[in-house]
Amino acid sequence: MPKLSIVIPVFNEEAILDSAVRTLLQKLEARHHDFELILAENGSTDATANISAALAAELPRLKVLHTGRPNYGKALRAGIDSAAGDVVVCDEIDLGDIDFYERALEVLAAGADLVVGSKRHHESMDDRPWLRRRGTAVINTLLRLSLGFTGTDTHGLKAFKRARLLPVVAACQVEHNLFASELVIRAARMGLDVREIPLRLHEIRPPSVGLMRRVPHVLVDLARLVYVIRIKGA
Repeated sequence: MPKLSIVIPVFNEEAILDSAVRTLLQKLEARHHDFELILAENGSTDATANISAALAAELPRLKVLHTGRPNYGKALRAGIDSAAGDVVVCDEIDLGDIDFYERALEVLAAGADLVVGSKRHHESMDDRPWLRRRGTAVINTLLRLSLGFTGTDTHGLKAFKRARLLPVVAACQVEHNLFASELVIRAARMGLDVREIPLRLHEIRPPSVGLMRRVPHVLVDLARLVYVIRIKGA
């Protein structure tokens, strides 16, 4: 079984960080994976950085990175770049979906380069609030219309063969909210085998950044993404 690197960006997660990390590590150790867990802390204003440091000092499989300012995409990229595993899993601190890991590993072993856990897959069960589900639908519609995206989701859980995706990561130019979307779109455009699998999505807390606060930033990032791919041709 390949070594796994689980990368999780974290921002202002003091309420759940300690318990979520310990629970995830217990689940992984119970399945005897060769793994590392990477927390990419980015600009937290609460005790997240201190809690992360204390956990890393105690737990040998845990590594913590700090990227300074709130920037989900930069944090995710930093985690991927520092990963030592053959397979990288991008997760969220409020999910820790081990079932996704197992299913994604099977799909990767069958030949895929990148596996996306799609919230919009027809077999997925998404119990997030209605507004957040609609937000996912809208952004994916915009990605299809503006960039010819043919999948159903780009943001959220992913697993991929690190060696195959590193050139894609290096080509990505948009950070913040749409780095993950650019990663998926570029992987497909570069001819990699991208496949989707369904999710059972249950979050244990509301998002650390509200949807309405994110919308303007997402639209700006989308404009940048359209520019670099459609106009600049990069």
